[in-house]
Amino acid sequence: MPEYRLCLYRGKFAVTWVDEKLGRQRRSLGTADRSEANRLLVDFEVAQTRATTQAAPQTIGMLWAAYRKHAEGRPVAVTMGHEEKALKERFFHLPPEAVKDALIDEHIAARRGQGRSDGTIWTELGHLRIVFSWSVKKGLIAKAPYVKRPRQPAPKRDFLTRDQFNLFLSKCEHPHLRRFVIIAMTTGARTSAILDLTWNRVDFERGLIDLSTESGNRRKNRPTVPMNRSLRAALAEAKKGSIGNYVIEWAGEKVGSVKKGIAAAAKRSDLTFVTPHVLRHSAAVWMAEGGRRMEEIAQFLGHSDSRITERVYAKYSPQFLREAADLLELDSIAKIPRKTA
Repeated sequence: MPEYRLCLYRGKFAVTWVDEKLGRQRRSLGTADRSEANRLLVDFEVAQTRATTQAAPQTIGMLWAAYRKHAEGRPVAVTMGHEEKALKERFFHLPPEAVKDALIDEHIAARRGQGRSDGTIWTELGHLRIVFSWSVKKGLIAKAPYVKRPRQPAPKRDFLTRDQFNLFLSKCEHPHLRRFVIIAMTTGARTSAILDLTWNRVDFERGLIDLSTESGNRRKNRPTVPMNRSLRAALAEAKKGSIGNYVIEWAGEKVGSVKKGIAAAAKRSDLTFVTPHVLRHSAAVWMAEGGRRMEEIAQFLGHSDSRITERVYAKYSPQFLREAADLLELDSIAKIPRKTA
């Protein structure tokens, strides 16, 4: 297959490639927006692949690469980049129809032997399912093979008390890690949103942090949230020594991951359950324990549906089912004084 590339032609993006018989070719995409052009490029490649190689076998690796390109710019594309290492050797050289239960069992056993949790394996194989389903929709394969997965583990509900958080924060040795933890606990933001945050979206005058992408392409899970006093003080101090554009920086460059730093601080504080997501979960629990409405917490977390928030966090509210429980009061028992010893 030829290599398709984007180019600018008369103020708009076009696809260019070299045909073995016709030489260099160009096809206008009719847009001047790069994000839209990238999406149209993927659709164009898929259409060309479907038209010219329907009879040719598609390997899992080819389908995986096509989907990642389709998802470019989204967090899932980054996640799948890490998962390739686990799946590549066993799956990528095979056609989809080679995926059978025995092969999946082999993969599960191997990953467990490497110390990977069922949750990690569940996610890896889930993305393989997504690739196959997308490939069917795009006409790249006729049928998606069944990919069985281990039982999905129950979601972790660990959260930090305020004393535990103070201990954990004291064990964050590097300034950028300490700054990340403070932002996570005072905004409830996802890791990707915090690492993507640039100083031009920290509004000290109005006391707001815009967690949307720098280009302004607002995602439903990246809200604008207010700064409290703790966060304002931490950011104001950090701004004085900042030499780059990103709030979480190392030597002026964007930090790609804080997982190792969080894990090290968790080990030093003997709070080994702490992960970046536990910080977000803890922030939500603290708000619920303070009696905030589920709708308000949902807006803070960027949940598109407050029912999601209520399902997870309502039980932490002091008002949770309290009125319903009061209706079940047994007056005859409540009025009987307790005997004293």
